[in-house]
Parts: sequence; structure tokens; C-alpha cells
Amino acid sequence: MPSPSQTPSVPAAAALSAAPAASPVSSPVSSLVSSPLAEPVVEVRGLWTVFGTGAKAFAVHQDLDLTVQRGEILALVGGSGTGKTVLLRQMLGLAQPTRGSVTVLGRPAAEMGREGAASRVGMLFQQGALFSAFDVLGNVGFALQELGTLPAALVRDAALVKLQMVGLQPAHATRMPADLSGGMVKRVALARALVMDPPLLLLDEPTAGLDPNSSDEFCALLRALHQSLGLTVVMVTHDLDTLFALSTRVAVLADKKVIVTGAPREVVHFAHPFVREFFGGERGRRALLALPEDAPATPSFPQEA
Repeated sequence: MPSPSQTPSVPAAAALSAAPAASPVSSPVSSLVSSPLAEPVVEVRGLWTVFGTGAKAFAVHQDLDLTVQRGEILALVGGSGTGKTVLLRQMLGLAQPTRGSVTVLGRPAAEMGREGAASRVGMLFQQGALFSAFDVLGNVGFALQELGTLPAALVRDAALVKLQMVGLQPAHATRMPADLSGGMVKRVALARALVMDPPLLLLDEPTAGLDPNSSDEFCALLRALHQSLGLTVVMVTHDLDTLFALSTRVAVLADKKVIVTGAPREVVHFAHPFVREFFGGERGRRALLALPEDAPATPSFPQEA
């Protein structure tokens, strides 16, 4: 499962490199997944997450183990209250586990909150979470501006390059978040997440709130950027079309841990009530039928007890 951690590139230089607008690609996204003998990008071991104290304490995670390989797109699925977004926040260093370890790019995730974190991990929040007082350019270039070491012109140019990468035009740079459509908010938020060229991208419900056409376009954009930038992606999603369109591997959270990981075509056959309910409905069967026959697969269900 593991893979080598990636060394963050110098943001200013990388951002100014020529970057054509992303377009849909058809080659398998699994081509970037590295040898299973390499170091993992994310490694979670013996994780416990407990909320409350005393008699009111309850555990969301118990002895949860998970490994994320370099170059894959791992989808986290699970019922309400299984701690999917909490797990993303722990990978980002915004929340600390009660027990166990979360390692990201070879370092404790707790260090993600320190200086330089944006060059290692990018985060796309469910509603975009744009700064309402900043225009599009100010939102995208915020992390670079906060460094305090780059000329304003360089920050502006780098932000414009990222806007182009997500399919937006320079004319959009001066718009305010309130003037953007839902799809544009997602693209601006994605550009902001990528402005420091992080090797790891975390996505929380990336297509939530989008109409079917915008959702398909955003999936195509993510797939193209994943391949062109060599990203490792961890996403939480309830949308089966998004899951099957993007995932190289799925991890199912249930019973307070990861009960199974594997390729989408394999996980759907795992014997568990949640898996049957989530994948076995009409939408699940329809989405599975649309999955290409050459979709990436793994040889077995890696049990991570």
C-alpha cells in the first residue's frame, strides 16, 4: 500500500511554470500509484477519537488503521457519524486523536498546522470556505501572500496561473465570492488549495451542491489535475457517481474503524450491512454499470483491523 512521500516544490517557481488549462483525460488514474514497497503518504495507526468526558464520553474511532499510497485517489465512505470529516481534519492537523498516530509525508500530522503546511497539504472544504472579504485573486493567493517574502506581482502571477489550471479566466480574478456560481466557488477553492503545489490534496464532498453537469465537469478537472500534477488525493464523498468516476481505491468506515479497503468494483461485494445499503441501491448499481471495464483494481480486500 505505501509509497514515497513527495518533496514539496518551491511554490513561486512551480506556480509560474507554464500550465495549460486542465482538460478531461481518459487514461487510468492508477498509473501514478507507486510500488507497494515504498513509503506511504498518509499512515494512520491505532487511532482512537473520543468526544466528551466521563459517562458522556463516546468513541468515533477505535483502533482505526489506514494507509494512503502515493498517487492514488482514496475515497472515504461511511454512514453519518462515522468520523470521515474528523479523519480528514486529523490528517490536516486541525484535530488531534485521543490515541494512536497520524503521519503525513513522513511527519506527524500535528505539525501540519505549523509554518509551511500549505506546501505539503491542500484542503478543499465542502462549501469552498472562501474569504468573503477577498476577491478571487486574493483568495487564491492568500497562502503565498501570508509568507510575506514574495513580491505582490509574483503572488498575483502565481494566483493567475492556478486560476488557469482550474479552467477560470483572468477576468474572473476581480470577482467577489458572492458573485460566483457554485461551480466557480469550487474551482476557486481548488486553485487556492493548490497554490503552494502540495503533493497531497484532501477533498470534503467535492461535488456537493453541484448540478449533474457541473459535477461531471468538476470530476473531469480533478482527474486531469491528479494526473498532470501527480497528486495523492483523499476525499470524503456520499456521491456514488463521483466515487466511481474518481476513486482508485475505497476505504469503508463502519464499526468505528476501516472495515475494508479495495478497488471500487471489489468493495461493493464486501459482506457488511452498510456496504449492501450504500452500494446496493438503484443509484449504486447504475453508477457501477457506468464504470469502465479497465477501471483500476486491487487483488484483494486489505483488512485493516
